Amino acid sequence: MSIARLPVHSNLPYYEERVDLACAFRWTARLNMHEAVANHFSLAVDDEGRRFLMNPNQVHFSRVKASDLLLIDADDPETMNRPDAPDPTAWGLHGAIHRNCAHARCVMHVHSIHATVLASLADSRLPPIDQNSAMFFNRHVVDGLYGGLAFEEEGERCSKLLADPKVKVMVMGNHGVLVIGDSVADTFNRMYYFERAAETYIKALWTGRPLRMLSDEIAEKTARELDDYPGQAIRHLAELKAILDEQEPEYRS
Repeated sequence: MSIARLPVHSNLPYYEERVDLACAFRWTARLNMHEAVANHFSLAVDDEGRRFLMNPNQVHFSRVKASDLLLIDADDPETMNRPDAPDPTAWGLHGAIHRNCAHARCVMHVHSIHATVLASLADSRLPPIDQNSAMFFNRHVVDGLYGGLAFEEEGERCSKLLADPKVKVMVMGNHGVLVIGDSVADTFNRMYYFERAAETYIKALWTGRPLRMLSDEIAEKTARELDDYPGQAIRHLAELKAILDEQEPEYRS
């Protein structure tokens, strides 16, 4: 079926942003980085970053469509009373981040396997042992004070750990990982590479052999080079949308 024949809802507000986010949900499910009907992504759509799109409560990532996404105001105290109220932990965590961190345009939180293994270690830092892990050198923070489910109080606490705009990843100790970025493409690409880097690190630990660490100088140089690498995140998401356009184009509807 071609895209032109789909009953798309291009008159929906923020339609292209919805399509990008729906693609990210579906591809995350394909990568087995989702968890049942939990985990949440959000995307700010106003200049202040306080109105955002987010997945509806307890819909599987593999079924999310552009038209399903909720439009939420981080400053609306009645959010949890609306008939299509989001998951309370999604509101607690993502609402707090969009209220307190204007630079976090897009927020992706998952319990992906290798990032969560990393989050379960006594030392949950990701060392620069290869090019992918160097991408996160001095750009991730570890939250070692897990306080239970991310309802509003816990969400407010977590949001304060993202105050530094240089920090793009929060390893949520005993929980999972949270990634922020400028767009869906930027954030999804970073989440993808963090999981890959965590997998490499965990499997390297399995060997029991000494690790070859990059120097701080080379790790920072590599991170800066990857920060500025032209167009990769945009092309990554564009290729994923092209595949979904062929295989499950209803994600756009």
